[in-house]
Amino acid sequence: MTPSPFRLPTPAWSRRRVLAAVLGTAIPAALGAGCGASGSAPGGAPSPATPPVVADGNAVLERLLAGNARFVAAQEQDLDEGIARRIAVSKGQHPFATILGCVDSRVPIELVFDQGLGDLVVVRSAGQALDHSVIGSVEFGVAELHTPLLMVLGHQRCGALTAAMNAVDSARRTADHGEIDYVVEALTPAVQGATGKPGDRLTNAIRTNVDLTLAKLRQSPVIAPLEKAGKVELAGAYYELDTGKVVLS
Repeated sequence: MTPSPFRLPTPAWSRRRVLAAVLGTAIPAALGAGCGASGSAPGGAPSPATPPVVADGNAVLERLLAGNARFVAAQEQDLDEGIARRIAVSKGQHPFATILGCVDSRVPIELVFDQGLGDLVVVRSAGQALDHSVIGSVEFGVAELHTPLLMVLGHQRCGALTAAMNAVDSARRTADHGEIDYVVEALTPAVQGATGKPGDRLTNAIRTNVDLTLAKLRQSPVIAPLEKAGKVELAGAYYELDTGKVVLS
């Protein structure tokens, strides 16, 4: 069952608060208060706890995959997306991952990884196509918001890569499609790079595109030194529409 993005907030009794009540103690400080927020949520309930800050890219990757496993099993956690959490993140943000994904409506990245308000920097473009704005946005997440993980997430049956493949096959280039033609041109190297490989051609092109996109991002004068210094990990991944599962490249 796909989780609804319109879940009603439950500020009074999240799973963490229920656990705290059963144990008869306050929510452990290790869970974090979220951007320095304190006090109570509306109705006198404790402010929602937030996950601890993670500074290691590999640990972040494990956290994302654990969230995706919950999504696949339809066992999502209470994300504390109510009023108190919203107020807490309004004071400042400490996301733990930057993810470049596709604009496809079937790939809602926060839901796919079972994460909530303030957890992720999400940058989206058709087929993860890069331009100055997209690269700058990714650089902002990594360098200014200090996320220790940068992920490029491709997905099954990507429409943008399909369009690029059709354009390559027909050898047709026109000016009739506005800036969509820019996207097609940007994704064409992935289609060409997948030609002749065994297996499904579109899937190969999607995976090749993830690899090429990572390679281009590694050329960024902002990202490259951070990766070299061990301050950010880069990872590629593939989202299966049929199963909801994220598979690392």
